[in-house]
Amino acid sequence: MPVPSPNLYPSFNTVRLSHACLNVADLGRSKTFYTEILGLQVSDETDSHVYLRAMEERGHHSVILQKSDLPGTVEVMGFKTYDEADLDRAEAEFRAKGCPTQWVERPYQGRTLLTEDNIGIPLEFYHKMDRLPSLHQKFALYRGVKPLRIDHFNCFSPDVDASVAFYNDIGFRVTEYTEDEASGKLWAAWMHRKGGVHDMAFTNGRGPRMHHIAFWVPTPLNIIDLLDLMATTGYVSNIERGPGRHGISNAFFLYILDPDGHRIEIYCSDYQTVDPDHEPIKWDLKDPQRQTLWGAAAPKSWFEHGTEFTEVAPRDSALNATPIIAP
Repeated sequence: MPVPSPNLYPSFNTVRLSHACLNVADLGRSKTFYTEILGLQVSDETDSHVYLRAMEERGHHSVILQKSDLPGTVEVMGFKTYDEADLDRAEAEFRAKGCPTQWVERPYQGRTLLTEDNIGIPLEFYHKMDRLPSLHQKFALYRGVKPLRIDHFNCFSPDVDASVAFYNDIGFRVTEYTEDEASGKLWAAWMHRKGGVHDMAFTNGRGPRMHHIAFWVPTPLNIIDLLDLMATTGYVSNIERGPGRHGISNAFFLYILDPDGHRIEIYCSDYQTVDPDHEPIKWDLKDPQRQTLWGAAAPKSWFEHGTEFTEVAPRDSALNATPIIAP
């Protein structure tokens, strides 16, 4: 199935991905990992929540750690709209698609629409978030991998074609995709709003589940520094895959797991996709350079492990196509 033609004039305007709320067992343990190892900055904290941002971000938070009886699950994924009126248009669009909608109160955010996509991923949209002073040149605060900004989400979908069609309708554009030649179906797809390779990506598998959340860093050397730090501070077993360079997106990458099993990608070196007539790049599922430009296959865990969304039951994919897996 070919990717759909982009919808350049959607009913509402999403600027970019914004934040995720991750459920954790031990707030102190998770705070240490995200601040001392990753290097995110604390915007605020309570007995039940820690709000974090990366060094380039002016918005109040891009990660919320929430103490929960359901650790290792994801509460919600957030997106920013262009203006306030887009929120009302988004409500109408999601209602027309048969998705539940409600207005919710969120700390440090303005009016916020809570809804879900076609496979049940909980989404929230807002326009206003509290703005904080810039930390970008506060170099004394930099630590860990020195993350500059949140970059993208990747989720397991039991029907990637359906997920792509849904997000295409609301203005996300495909940059690269993997097709299973035998069935003609999509195995994975990368979709953007902000002009990079992706804000949201989908990988075939049992879902919905979050595959990973990614942060942009300045250089590949930041990733090497993180590996040395994790290897000497008790986190060597949290290193899952990499470092390497993806064929898809050209990104230099590392995948790690936080204390509750949420997968995090550290990421740099992709490319701009601003032009509205940018043509998506097609990859074959069996191409060994798709996963890693240098030919190294991904481990089995990378195709199987994901974190569920709170109170959303995942289901198996009907597409049984098999990628290349490391022995």
